[in-house]
Amino acid sequence: MSLIATLARMEAVESGRAQPLATVRHRHLSGRPLVLVPLTTAGEAGAPLGALVGTDPERPRLLVVPQPRDRELRFAFLADLAEEVLPYLDAYTDAVEIVERNETDPATGKRTRVEVELCADAPQLIVPSRAGIEYVRLLGRSMRFRRTAEQDPDAPFPAPPRVPLLGRWLTHYGERARVPGSSLLLAATDVLNRHWATGQSSLEDQHLGALLAWIDPPEGESGAEAALRAELGRDAEGRLLCPPAGPATDPAFDNRLLAPAIERYDRARQALGAAEDGEAADSGLAELHRAERELRRLVASQLEPVWDAVWRALGLLRRLPEGARVAERWTGDRWSFTAHRDRVAAGEPPQPRRDSAVAAAAKLAARERAQAQLEAQEALDDPLVLAGRRLAGEAFAAEVVEVTMAWTDAKRPAPRPLLTVRTDDRPHLAEGVKVFRSLEGKPQSAEFVRYEEDGALVLRLLDRMGRSKEPAEGSVPEKGELLAWTLFEHDQRVGPRLPDPDETPWTHGGPPAGADTAELPDAVTPEDLL
Repeated sequence: MSLIATLARMEAVESGRAQPLATVRHRHLSGRPLVLVPLTTAGEAGAPLGALVGTDPERPRLLVVPQPRDRELRFAFLADLAEEVLPYLDAYTDAVEIVERNETDPATGKRTRVEVELCADAPQLIVPSRAGIEYVRLLGRSMRFRRTAEQDPDAPFPAPPRVPLLGRWLTHYGERARVPGSSLLLAATDVLNRHWATGQSSLEDQHLGALLAWIDPPEGESGAEAALRAELGRDAEGRLLCPPAGPATDPAFDNRLLAPAIERYDRARQALGAAEDGEAADSGLAELHRAERELRRLVASQLEPVWDAVWRALGLLRRLPEGARVAERWTGDRWSFTAHRDRVAAGEPPQPRRDSAVAAAAKLAARERAQAQLEAQEALDDPLVLAGRRLAGEAFAAEVVEVTMAWTDAKRPAPRPLLTVRTDDRPHLAEGVKVFRSLEGKPQSAEFVRYEEDGALVLRLLDRMGRSKEPAEGSVPEKGELLAWTLFEHDQRVGPRLPDPDETPWTHGGPPAGADTAELPDAVTPEDLL
């Protein structure tokens, strides 16, 4: 946690209200996101109990599994979920734009400029909390390898037709959520925590109701008091006023209300199955419908407050202006969505259970670059975030007090002006350390030369001044100009090229060393048979 975040938490405790950690919104929000509020059965993480899903805050669709241990009812739930999610995803696959990008020819190794399709927009999924993201990944893992009756007529428990496809998409979204700065799958609590600091612990911040109580408490009430009521307040039936933000349920709700309701549903099913005449069957069917309606009412009572809280969180976030570089990261999400769309259309198999060594290394390297890029871009977009980097000595704001022109001693001299700047910050500088500033959206680098006797800093500009002897107009700061410099690079470099899977050693999933010349086993002889 940065120093400025710690200070913000202390101010939140003192003032009784969450304090801002950002002045702009650092995540993309779609104009029409799909909100998914899941609920699972206690004791079995993969057993769904219900969900609220939809793009309209006033008209969500309620999905309920009356008996989570029943495989057929669980498959029916997944099929209904696919009916809601897949059309939403498909609506973004056809609208494309043609863009140019560099691609490497596998035959020649040369990079050429080609025209490719890029989806004009991408669908966005919103869940209440970080646990909801893990549940989406769990659903994807449990669904993408299922076989349908069309794929395998002999499958003992065939899945509904579109369930495996939904599993592939949920797996992709769950994996993309691990990329820092990605906005395809967002948890409402994580996005709120990025922009506000509360006076409670980070674990308590995963309770959406308590988090919103700190950010937007009722009139005349402090955030701590509102959060306590959100966590502990119950109605006349003993249900929490603000249930946990999914997918877990409240133990008191499970024991007092849910378990008896499921038991009544099971008895009604047994009675209907044991009915011997029409009158008994009609009576049993009516009792089953009553038990199912009661279960739906109970599950809805746990989901609806969380559903409203998610849309309330989105409304608070939309009040913040979007950061300048958020669109760039969203373009990366669009490329990711387009690539997976193409893999599905090409009939490629589902994602593997485990990544190969090369694929895992590539993912790790990509996430490390994305994390560094996100931290740099947030600081460049947001003065409040940059203030935290300045307190850490990773950036400084300085006024230019003198500009001295200088050139290199090469045959063709290049400009290398010296800037004398004055700052009240304490950056971690040493001779030869590079610093960077943003010039028309691109990084311009300078080299730290020395400290002056009066404490001023001397920097030497290194690039982005044109190719002539005289620097391009606007490329050299003027005296009196106030600039922000960073000790971290604005653009992340691509790491070394990873080997092909066939070139990795057998310890990392590649072929065994010397597989072509391996000694063959002895031939089987009659003495080998008993």
